[in-house]
Amino acid sequence: MAWDTQETRRRLKDAAFIEFAERGPAGTTMARIAERAGINKERLYNYFGDKQALFETVLTDELDKLAAAVAIDSPGLKDIGEFAARTFDYHAAHPQLARLLLWEGLGGGPIGDEQRRTAHYQDKVKGVAAAQRDGVLDDALDPADLVFLIIALAAWWFSVPQLAHMLTGADADHPKERARRRASVVLAAQQLAAPR
Repeated sequence: MAWDTQETRRRLKDAAFIEFAERGPAGTTMARIAERAGINKERLYNYFGDKQALFETVLTDELDKLAAAVAIDSPGLKDIGEFAARTFDYHAAHPQLARLLLWEGLGGGPIGDEQRRTAHYQDKVKGVAAAQRDGVLDDALDPADLVFLIIALAAWWFSVPQLAHMLTGADADHPKERARRRASVVLAAQQLAAPR
């Protein structure tokens, strides 16, 4: 029977995603990832190289999924709250992504796929800047700051759930609380960006 390379790579990346989100790159091992995937550790090294390269691959793949799900485009900028809502929804469905980004920041090492990721975010900034010039969005904030703030509004609920619980006293998994938080993100984004 032929070895299914694609399936093996998928299983290894899925296992790495879980391990890295739970423990970060420094806290997990290639052996633990291989064991979780049920695949030989040597195959993991053959496919991905070292642990840092695997972490960068996993994070890049997850960010590509986010980018596909939460595009910022001219129609979306007519309601910046919708962009914030889609960002919140994505992080709600994929809370491990925030953890991966936090681990990357804490690691202090090189940024994986930095040039491509930077270009992606600069496209968002250009879109916001154009909407500000057209009067669709308020121009009081630098467009890069506005993009960062809206992403932070949406993602921070999932980055520090303990703080959210201490502030609200609410169960993050309760549908009414999730809807309330989402609505506050939308309103805050709209108030930050609405033309005055």
